[in-house]
Amino acid sequence: MEIDQVKTFLAVAAQGGFHRAAEVLRVSQPAVSARIRALEDSLGASLFVRGGAKLVLTPAGRTLRPHAEQLLRDVAQARQAIHQLQPSAGGALRIAAALSVATYFLPDVLKLYQAANPKTMVTVRAGNSKEVLTMVLDGEADMGVARSVNHPDVETMTLRDDPLILTGHARHPDARRRRVRLEEVESWPLIFYDRGSSDWTLTQGLFRRAGLLPNVVLEVEGIEAAKRMVERRLGLGFLPQIAVAHELRRGALVAIEIIDAEPLHRNLDVIHRRDQPLTPEGDALLKVLRVAAGSWKPLGPEKRASSGRRARTTSIRG
Repeated sequence: MEIDQVKTFLAVAAQGGFHRAAEVLRVSQPAVSARIRALEDSLGASLFVRGGAKLVLTPAGRTLRPHAEQLLRDVAQARQAIHQLQPSAGGALRIAAALSVATYFLPDVLKLYQAANPKTMVTVRAGNSKEVLTMVLDGEADMGVARSVNHPDVETMTLRDDPLILTGHARHPDARRRRVRLEEVESWPLIFYDRGSSDWTLTQGLFRRAGLLPNVVLEVEGIEAAKRMVERRLGLGFLPQIAVAHELRRGALVAIEIIDAEPLHRNLDVIHRRDQPLTPEGDALLKVLRVAAGSWKPLGPEKRASSGRRARTTSIRG
């Protein structure tokens, strides 16, 4: 039994097929088949029921799965123990972060982290969530902070919700109503960003499932550009809560609740490779991230009701 065989077994079990497992592992499908066949030969038992639309585990496969997961955890802990024996001048931490996270969330987090860990050298690389996942898988980053990331080769720890919120300028004529139906929003001037991204796909899907066609007046690159356009009253946009929390608190922007549509739910996640647990530097950052995420809350309804002349806002929760 080899480590690659065990990882491949877990990937096939999670994905339900050899083809999808090959895609996530970034190896050929014949390589996946060969690893599973070799693992079954070494154990003397079939691990999957073949022939259906989706592979399912045999009793032997179900028995093996928790042991396989524990085996990978043990290997990772052994590597970490060896890593901690290496001399260090204070440690280093490589972070991959989604652009929105790097822009709106990490600066305050890293200020707290470096105050407590002044000797740790921190580097941050930004990209979209898919690029963050790739950097972690390729070993270019020790950990990633992104939105709604899942992969069989990474551990995913969710910090909090980060839904997309329909947002407008407080003085935009369409933003005067805070509870509307999706059919009404269809004709409003909307600003979309990052065509083809997961945020773009989620927003488009919201209208498509209702048989509606959104009135997109602007398409831009990046969340920050879209937010700036909303602030200039050029339209309204579905923006991540993380990007507009400050403006919602100040009342410069307002959130509109769509009462007949599901919330556009996203998570703020921390990821690292399953076979490489977080280093002490990474563990320390994770603690700060959890504290920051726990204290980072949107303006609550009770505060909105008592805010006097300030604009009332409504958050769409994921």
